[in-house]
Amino acid sequence: MSKINEPREIKGIKIDPAIFTFKFGCRCNGECCYYGVYTDLKEYQKIIDIKDKIIPIMDDSQPADIEKWFEAPEKDEDFDSGVAVGTELYNKKCVFLDKNGLCSLQKLALAEKKHKWAYKPLYCVLFPLTIFEGALTIDDDHINRLKICNKRPENDISIYDACKEELIHLFGDDGFLELEEYKKECSSNESSKEVA
Repeated sequence: MSKINEPREIKGIKIDPAIFTFKFGCRCNGECCYYGVYTDLKEYQKIIDIKDKIIPIMDDSQPADIEKWFEAPEKDEDFDSGVAVGTELYNKKCVFLDKNGLCSLQKLALAEKKHKWAYKPLYCVLFPLTIFEGALTIDDDHINRLKICNKRPENDISIYDACKEELIHLFGDDGFLELEEYKKECSSNESSKEVA
């Protein structure tokens, strides 16, 4: 994970200032979902509770057997419950990713006219960002595994600018305004260093 130099804390989460400058560009084809995702224990339970709605949305490249959906739970303090549960891989992709590169959890939410991320795990929504050791930072380990995303030399947008909707989802409007202020401070500090 990226080194955190001058973290500010917003809603209990430290902010790695590298998110304001790290370049990331991707036309989504679901590649990041090939590796699965960690869910909080509460998110896992929410998905299990709606299994009967998810199964009909899945295609023949996905398992209808819920015993094949998740790994064993493990302790992880970066999750609200203190427990993470990883999604399994099936046909070399997350069990919830269909053969067209679409997430069954997001498809269900849209079909029910809910917010598109109503059922998606937070860490899935946040990518290419992650929360690591209590800090919002760049998931560079996962980014480095990607074969298509972020491999174009014309990337000229920061992860921060690419993920504003996701950041508002995480922090809410008020927290996002704090993040905007922190970005301005970091930009101002960088400008001061260049002049000196």
